[in-house]
Formats: sequence, C-alpha cells, structure tokens
Amino acid sequence: MATCTARSGATVAPVVELYTSEGCNSCPPADQWLSRLKADAQLVGLAFHVDYWDRLGWKDRFASPAYTERQAQQRANNGARFSYTPQVVLDGRDHKDWHASRPPSSTHSRAIATVAMVLTRDGDRIAATVAPASNAPARLAAFWAVTEHGHVTAVKAGENAGVTLPHDFVVREYSAVAAWAVQPGAATTLTFMPATPASASHPRHINLVVLDAGTGRPVQALKLGC
Repeated sequence: MATCTARSGATVAPVVELYTSEGCNSCPPADQWLSRLKADAQLVGLAFHVDYWDRLGWKDRFASPAYTERQAQQRANNGARFSYTPQVVLDGRDHKDWHASRPPSSTHSRAIATVAMVLTRDGDRIAATVAPASNAPARLAAFWAVTEHGHVTAVKAGENAGVTLPHDFVVREYSAVAAWAVQPGAATTLTFMPATPASASHPRHINLVVLDAGTGRPVQALKLGC
C-alpha cells in the first residue's frame, strides 16, 4: 500500500454518533438518515451497534459491548438517566431532533479548532500527529474507529424480521486512547494498527476523534479513506 495523508481544517469537523441495532424497529430511519451524510467530506460518522438488543430475538453481527459502553459514557457526559435507540449524538451532545433538523454541515457554524491533526497511513500502520493550540483544553483524550460503508443484512427474527437493512458508517473497530496532559507547543503522536482488513466491497475509513478529557466532547476529528 502507498502512503497517504489527511489533514484537519481550520474548524472542528462534525462528529455524528448513531447508537443503533438491527433488532430495533425504530432504528432503520436513523440508519438511512446517517447514510445520507456520506457526501460530507469532513464529517466523521460513526454507527455504533449496541448489544443490548441481541437478547430480544436477533443478534446484530455488528454489535459489541464496547459500543454499548461508549453509549454509557455519552449518557454520563450528558447527565442522562438511560440509554435508548436510535440515539444520535452530535458533537458530544444528545441530538433528539435529528429527524426534523437540517443535516450537520462541515461548513455551517463550525467552531474554530484548538487542535490540528494529521493522519498518515504507511502500509497497515496509521500515525496521527495531534498539535494543540495555546487555547486547547489542558487534557485531551481520543479514540480510533474503523468504519465501513455498504453492508446489507437480511434480518430473520426480532422486530425487523423479514426486512433487509442497508448500513453505512458501521463501526467495526473501536479503540480508546487514555487522556494525556497537553504540553504547550508540543505535538503528541498516536499510532494505530487496524485489525479489520480493507475490503473493496465495503469502503473503509480510519477515524480519529480527539476529545476534551474534562467534558468528553470532540475538539477535532479526522478520517482517512485511502
């Protein structure tokens, strides 16, 4: 594989997290809504398939306890009392009116970034440079996510029995990066080796989301699709 690189822009890229399940009959409209965001080159979309629906008749092949735990973290960050599907989290905040609002745009009312990022792939190894500005949060955290487009599942049981479900932005891997203290003027290097092989039939992105460790909200995000 050839080396390729992506660089973050001057504003914070939108981060859309969808918590969904193939066993939930109210989830397909949210899945379809997320799929319509593929045209946004900056937006980082993440469809986390949670596993708590698996005991209700259909085991979602994309579900993971780690994704359920990610939703629990978002619940705590937002002071919510329970988890639900479908749930859309936009830039770290619960986005309940996703079905009625305009799609997030990478050019509309975006905050000026306090972190600059570069992602580089060299073979199977992904390296990230995270460079904070002087007004960046004092502590940062991050997570890597591998996403794929173009999956289709014919559901045989549960609430969606008999329905064929298309999926995009499917999270296939998720890896949290522990918080670190920001050193003024000093960049941090992060590395990642995806375990999920690239597939010609399922276009893949490697995503890195950098968070304010205090609030859990994104301060910058970047994806690499080459």
